[in-house]
Amino acid sequence: MSEGAQAPRRLIVGVTGATGSIYAVRLLEALRKTDVESHLVLSRWGARTLIHETDTTLDEVKALATHSYKDNDQGARISSGSFVTMGMIIVPCSVKTLADIAHGHSGELVHRAADVVLKERRRLVLAVREAPFTDIHLENMLKLSRMGVVISPPMPAFYNRPKSIEEIVDHTVARWLDLFGIQAEAAKRWTGEMATGAPPRPIAPASPRHRRTGVPTPPFDLSSLRGASPFGIASAKPGLWATKQPPPTKKKARK
Repeated sequence: MSEGAQAPRRLIVGVTGATGSIYAVRLLEALRKTDVESHLVLSRWGARTLIHETDTTLDEVKALATHSYKDNDQGARISSGSFVTMGMIIVPCSVKTLADIAHGHSGELVHRAADVVLKERRRLVLAVREAPFTDIHLENMLKLSRMGVVISPPMPAFYNRPKSIEEIVDHTVARWLDLFGIQAEAAKRWTGEMATGAPPRPIAPASPRHRRTGVPTPPFDLSSLRGASPFGIASAKPGLWATKQPPPTKKKARK
């Protein structure tokens, strides 16, 4: 590249077989509103999971990208380091893909493209999707993190008070694009202003017994709880939550 020439704004997007295909769709839609070329590669199970989880067809998803490639096309442009990109994001990233990248396996194009990004010292972001993680998953993530890979699972945020699943997804997508210096229009960013919370609830006036003794009066009749749980579930032991009743007294017969 000649001195002073601007680096191409290209981003490789990998989609693998973990759950969370909606994140990939929204990411591609967000990239269409920028000046960044998107280069899409779906693994076989990434494509199958997308069909299962969304109403979007494969052709529609591929049409969202600037360029798309078959996962068995090892001769594609993105398999060469001479094809300059901003880096790559794999979303969602399955733990199988995580393991393949961590151990240098490049049997499929999505793995080869990630390997190229690593060797060229470009930005690689893995949106690892699995729960819970095993020691193997964590060790693979740590290994790659030490190489400079950004491990960024799809963690929802709630400080922006999302009102829909779409807003939750879009916020996470925006945070991923931030890692490449790409500004997303839909991002609702933190302003430093804390919410004041809900208005205080009215406090019920104290009962006469409370005013006399300082002991609060239960707002319900305890006699109705005999043999039942206070959580509305029948108790396994009859009388477990019942109030203790005094033993019955015998009436003396009159002489």
